[in-house]
Amino acid sequence: MNQYMFWRKKCATLGAAIFATAFAVASAFAQPFPNKPVKIIVTAAPGGTTDIASRALSDVLGKELGQPVIVENKAGGAGIIGIQALLAAPADGYTMAMGNIGPNAINYSLYKNLPYKMEDMEPVTIVIANPNVLVVNPEVPAKTVAELVALAKANPGKYSFASSGRGQSIHMSGELFKAQAGIDIIHVPYKGAGPALADLLAGQTSMMVDNLPSSMQYIKSGKLRALAVTSKNRVAELPDVPTMIQSGYPSFDVTAWFGLFVPAGTPKPIVDKLYAAVKKSLETPEIKQRWKDLGGWAVGDTPANTKIFIAAEKKKWEQVAQQAKIEAE
Repeated sequence: MNQYMFWRKKCATLGAAIFATAFAVASAFAQPFPNKPVKIIVTAAPGGTTDIASRALSDVLGKELGQPVIVENKAGGAGIIGIQALLAAPADGYTMAMGNIGPNAINYSLYKNLPYKMEDMEPVTIVIANPNVLVVNPEVPAKTVAELVALAKANPGKYSFASSGRGQSIHMSGELFKAQAGIDIIHVPYKGAGPALADLLAGQTSMMVDNLPSSMQYIKSGKLRALAVTSKNRVAELPDVPTMIQSGYPSFDVTAWFGLFVPAGTPKPIVDKLYAAVKKSLETPEIKQRWKDLGGWAVGDTPANTKIFIAAEKKKWEQVAQQAKIEAE
């Protein structure tokens, strides 16, 4: 075979390979989304509200999408590890993250070298919102917020508050309580609300300003004592528990939220399809009742409105960090 024929055959083979690859890619995009399982990365450990909401939503969402929805926990680093896992995935809609007020709003004011920025993600929607709740281990004798503050002032440094990690709303709510009450209580961070609750239940820590859904079962069973909720109004599921405002802290108003995000660059039609499926899932009687039982409510606003909301939350928590005198690391 002469050199001309050799290179002609080589080019023909290469051209066929390129055509086959291009055809395969085009065929993949031509298939309706989704045509394989979808993953939700949970940015926290099992047992907390981020995890509870993801698992409750996954089955219903899977039915709407016509594909299984897999939940995978990537805990640690105040949600940073989970967000990094999301951003390492292709921007094709097959990987979402269940973020929350911590990694997606508060972290921006607490970390000098945060390895991501708001523009790296596109919100799909907020799936659940709820107040936090100040709970204590039953061994702590306080029955009201005033009694807890009196105990803490009489015993500076003796009592501790658990959190799901630095920068989460649980941590910031505890810092806000500490600042507004003028008490000396020690922050003990964990890799998620689940491990934090386990130590609180065991009496290793004294209190926690937890997301209501993850504490609700322990409040109802008497394993934790609820002293106040952080919303403006009382929660229907806990009618005897006052608000922090009613307990003497007029500016203590915290609402935690949890939402789905995809990497920036995900095609808008795919984001819109995910949003439509999540919106339908949130409107099912199953999810409505589940959220009600947890003391939360569905949001389900559009991706565009959710982006505006999150930007406002970022600004709000910058002000809270300044008020609580928390320096960025």
